[in-house]
Amino acid sequence: MLRITALPDVPRWAVLAAHAVPWITLPSGLWRVALVAGLPVAAEEQRGTGEAVYILLLSLVSEGLAWLTLGLVRGWGEVVPGWVPVIGGRPVPTLAAVVPALLGAAGLFGLLGWACYAQIAGLGAESGVTDSTAQSALLVLCYIPLIAWPPLLTAVALAYYRRRTACASPEAA
Repeated sequence: MLRITALPDVPRWAVLAAHAVPWITLPSGLWRVALVAGLPVAAEEQRGTGEAVYILLLSLVSEGLAWLTLGLVRGWGEVVPGWVPVIGGRPVPTLAAVVPALLGAAGLFGLLGWACYAQIAGLGAESGVTDSTAQSALLVLCYIPLIAWPPLLTAVALAYYRRRTACASPEAA
């Protein structure tokens, strides 16, 4: 059974949304790894070591950023882990987590908008990424989940902000 953990005062929907983000970024990363590995997922193989390193780093960075969403529902998003030099054990300022998360979501919304525009405008149509229907279907299946990343990140970041800045309840006073 899959155990999803979070802080007790985090809404269940936010926990589920935060845990979904790394899973929705995984297919596109695996597609890029398959490309670098030389599997027949695209019309052309990647063109050299530099491009291979870039593609793999893109996959690692995007997956790492997706995993950071979990910090918005877990303890390490409120108190810096003790093993971090100098700042370990200190509380994470609310805006230090929320502002980068919302800026990241804005950037993702921008990329999504650009991708939709490029698709509609037919930009790059002459240099297709795929050369078969199967490759096209696989590409779409691997990249379509990324549409959910910006709204999920936004919702979880706003829930984090709301929870961290909520006034103390009357019972606590």
